[in-house]
Amino acid sequence: MVLVTLLYLLLLHAMGLAPLKPYSLSLGERLLVPSICGSAQAVLGVWAEASAHSGMYALTMRLLPLLCVGWSHGLRLAVLPSVHLTGLITVITFTSVTITASQGLPSVEVLECLYAPLALLLHSLSLTWLAKVAETERHSSSQTSPFDLYFTLMVNQSLVLGFLCLLHPEGPRALGEGSWHSLLFMGYLLAILLLGALQHLLVDMAALTFSPLAAALLHTAHGLTRSLYRLL
Repeated sequence: MVLVTLLYLLLLHAMGLAPLKPYSLSLGERLLVPSICGSAQAVLGVWAEASAHSGMYALTMRLLPLLCVGWSHGLRLAVLPSVHLTGLITVITFTSVTITASQGLPSVEVLECLYAPLALLLHSLSLTWLAKVAETERHSSSQTSPFDLYFTLMVNQSLVLGFLCLLHPEGPRALGEGSWHSLLFMGYLLAILLLGALQHLLVDMAALTFSPLAAALLHTAHGLTRSLYRLL
């Protein structure tokens, strides 16, 4: 997905729709924390979707807006959510979590109990740190656009994820056993990559342009509203 996003950004740049500055090492260093946190969270998310079936990971990620509010205060963002908005989000979040948990969860693996809170912590820190860097750039004279920040983030993440792929012991076997000659497999894989890249683009751009809370609500909207809809 990271490579697809990079190609998409470079295509927009070539068409003149999204002018991009060359990769800046200093900006890349400031975005190193969200790059590492986002990459690690992506790996944990893939593991949860492939190996864990209790729903604990998806349930835990519904707390993302609340943790983003906490990190916003911790990192001292200039624009913080109001008390009334925070209270409303808290009520909606805990209502959604309570409804889903009351319906029961299948057997939860030990690793899932460890990975789910860790992924939640990493994702919330990544979104809030992105917003902090964007806020700093807006108050400077560098005239760095959100697309420049996102392009730098994607370059960093491509390096981090590439390194993590080299460390994965099942990487060669997964590549060797893939149905690369099947058009159905390739079409399905391409659709997943495009939709996933679009989702990550919207979430991260919401953090860069608006706030980490807006990005978190965009990411968790489906899970939060689904349980409330069942209640109605």
